[in-house]
Amino acid sequence: MFRYFIYVSYDGAAYHGWQVQPNAVTVQQVLEEALEKLMRSSVSLVGAGRTDAGVNAACMVAHVDFPCEVDCAQMVYKLNRILPPDIAVSDVRRVKDSAHARFDALSRRYNYRVVTAKSPFVRRYACRVMPGIDFETMNRAAELLYEYTDFTSFSKLHTDVKTNNCKVTHAVWRKVGEHEWVFEIEADRFLRNMVRAIVGTLLLVGRGKMSVEGFRQVIENKARGEAGDSAMGEALFLMEVKYPQDIFL
Repeated sequence: MFRYFIYVSYDGAAYHGWQVQPNAVTVQQVLEEALEKLMRSSVSLVGAGRTDAGVNAACMVAHVDFPCEVDCAQMVYKLNRILPPDIAVSDVRRVKDSAHARFDALSRRYNYRVVTAKSPFVRRYACRVMPGIDFETMNRAAELLYEYTDFTSFSKLHTDVKTNNCKVTHAVWRKVGEHEWVFEIEADRFLRNMVRAIVGTLLLVGRGKMSVEGFRQVIENKARGEAGDSAMGEALFLMEVKYPQDIFL
């Protein structure tokens, strides 16, 4: 068997997340079906993580094993001819047989987009917030994420993970347009719903409904009920998954 990494982007609006599940269409399912048409055999993808329903990806990575070597450029071309318009493959790369899309990832980076004015052009991909929200204070609160590793307060309840520890290495709000801001966050791993819960809680800070010290207490108390509501999924994008270079052939 020969292992490959597949780099895929998608608009998550029509899908119930990345991971295959019963009675719901997912990105993984659609991509596996396209691969099976090309390879004429069953295919199983392993993703770098999972994205929730409605969440988008500029770069999801998954590994797959083929019974023979393939032409990577041709595989990209053929997959994109089969896949629907809201899913696109940008690259296919041969990797070591032991390479793992999830466990070998060094970090993942997400962007969350908000707008402070009504716009018909970004309404599907950005969360609208009221003008006057305090991004400077939200950035002071976001800096506290560097001081902690246990993010139970921002995790979906009753998940099957063994630990809620993550190492956040980058977390900042950046202005990218007259009325548009992006929250960039990078970590070695993320818990289910973690980014959306962090954003929802930071927005409470920005509205003056929670202090920076209150944000710290939310983290330290490790109670999901004390954090803010999860921000809408449609404004969240998985932007990048980083790997050590020595896994690529």
